[in-house]
Amino acid sequence: MIRVLVVDDDPSICSVLSEVLGRAGYDVSSAASGEEALEILRNTRFDVLVSDLKLGGRIDGMRLLQQTRWRWPRTAIVMLTAHGTLDSALTAIREGVDGYLLKPVQASELRQVIREALLERQDFAVHTPSESRPNLLTHGSLSVDVEQHLVYRDGKSIELTPQELDLLVYLMENAGRVVGPKELVQAAHSYTPDTVHEARQLIKWYVYQLRQKIESDPSNPRFVLNVRGVGYTLGR
Repeated sequence: MIRVLVVDDDPSICSVLSEVLGRAGYDVSSAASGEEALEILRNTRFDVLVSDLKLGGRIDGMRLLQQTRWRWPRTAIVMLTAHGTLDSALTAIREGVDGYLLKPVQASELRQVIREALLERQDFAVHTPSESRPNLLTHGSLSVDVEQHLVYRDGKSIELTPQELDLLVYLMENAGRVVGPKELVQAAHSYTPDTVHEARQLIKWYVYQLRQKIESDPSNPRFVLNVRGVGYTLGR
């Protein structure tokens, strides 16, 4: 049976969505906050996540989307919002959402989007290389436990966001060559920008944040190096 996690901080909406999906034959669980959802998702994989975009609390829907996509890449994710904008939709798409619906949501529309999202994730699984990446990556004094999502520099633990970790892992896997901004955005976001300029603007922020955490002197980086006009590479 397909497992669905419904997340909404409005108890009545959460209840209605759970009932609608339960009647459609899904095995439904629910959470009333992003924090509760992440705790459930820590050790349990769901086939589908249906979440409100504007969750109250520390973990909003976008952060939940990012964490889920990072932890469970094959989970289909559908976001709901009563205040949709083009910017929020584009951001959700860049973060890897499979469906984006405006409230109030019709039951038939939600079921259809979930079916399409599941098909998209199945296609993703088919086209994902079966060989697994090494569990431990090292580069100079940096090491990454890919399976446990742990990063160390000189033996000290460093906490990275999912996008920062994906960026670092991709650079480590491609050590010895310069990686272009479009390729890096694709690695960190599963999204390909239309232009190199857009890619540069997106990746610049993540490189800045990553340097703040892994470099002893971010203003004079020795790990994430910029090759002007080309992209980024790892130095020792």
